[in-house]
Amino acid sequence: MALVVICGQPCGGKSIAAVTLSESLKESDTKQSVRIIDEASFHLDRNQNYANMPAEKNLRGKLRSDVDRSVSRGDIVIVDSLNSIKGYRYELWCIARAAGIRYCVVYCDVDEARCREWNKERSDRGEACYEDGVFDDLVRRFERPERRNRWDSPLFELYPSRDGIEKSSLVILEAVTYLTKTVDSKTQDVRVLQPSIATQSARFSEANSLYELDRATQEVINAVVEQQGLGGAISRVTLGNELPPIEICRQVGLPELRRLRRTFVKLMGQASLSGPPLPTDADSAKRRFVDYLNREFGGQ
Repeated sequence: MALVVICGQPCGGKSIAAVTLSESLKESDTKQSVRIIDEASFHLDRNQNYANMPAEKNLRGKLRSDVDRSVSRGDIVIVDSLNSIKGYRYELWCIARAAGIRYCVVYCDVDEARCREWNKERSDRGEACYEDGVFDDLVRRFERPERRNRWDSPLFELYPSRDGIEKSSLVILEAVTYLTKTVDSKTQDVRVLQPSIATQSARFSEANSLYELDRATQEVINAVVEQQGLGGAISRVTLGNELPPIEICRQVGLPELRRLRRTFVKLMGQASLSGPPLPTDADSAKRRFVDYLNREFGGQ
C-alpha cells in the first residue's frame, strides 16, 4: 500500500501525471492495484469547489475522508487534486503514517503563464476550466512543496511544459520503483511510515465511536419497529434512559428507517471532519439520532 499526493498549480498537468503514473504501476512487474481519487469523482464544479473558503474546506474534507477509507484496501492511492496547502498535505501524510504505508509527493512544476495558457485552451475547446478570478486566487495561495518537509518527502518533480509526461519519463520510472520496490531490513532508499502511539490511539478511538454510533442507531430503529408492531396507531416512541421520545404521526416502515439511519451516519461522519467529534457513548449517539428523526418526521 502507498499514498501518492499529486501537487501543482491549476491546469498544470496533474491529472495527466496521475493517469500516467497509474498506468505505469499497473504495467509494472508487481501489477499494482491503483485507485485515483480526484475532484471529478464527486461530480462537483471546479469553480464552485474553490469559490470560497467553506466550499474549498468541504472539498478537502471529502477528499481526505475518501483517502482515509481507501488506504486500508491494499491499493496504491493517488490523490489527484491541487493539494496546494502545505497544512493539507501534512494531514494526508498523517493518514499515511497512521496506516503504516509508503508516501510520496509528485509535483508538476509549471510556470504560471503556461498554466494560464493551458486553462484558456481548455476554455476555447469548451472543456472544464477555471474562471479568471478563481485561477488568480489559487495561484496566489499556492504553497510549493519542499523536500525538507517530511510531508513533502520524498518529492518527485515533473516539468510537463518542458519535458511532457510519458510512462518513459525518468521521474515516473523513479516513482514506480519507489512505490513497488520490495522492502526488507537492508532497504534504505524506501521509507515506510510507522504509526505513532498517538495516531494509533486516534484511530482506535474513532473506530470505537463508529461502533457505538452504529450500535446505538440500530437499537433506536429496533425500538421504533417493535413499538409500532404492538398494534394500533402510536404518536410517539419511548426509549427510556431519560432520552427524548420520537414523535411520529404515521406508520414508518423499516426501509425508510434504514434509509434515515444511513443518511444520519453519513452526515455524522462528514460533520466530524470539521466540527464536533463523533459521540463516544451509546446514549449520546441515541440522543443525536432521536433529534435527527424528530426533525425529519416533524417536517412531514
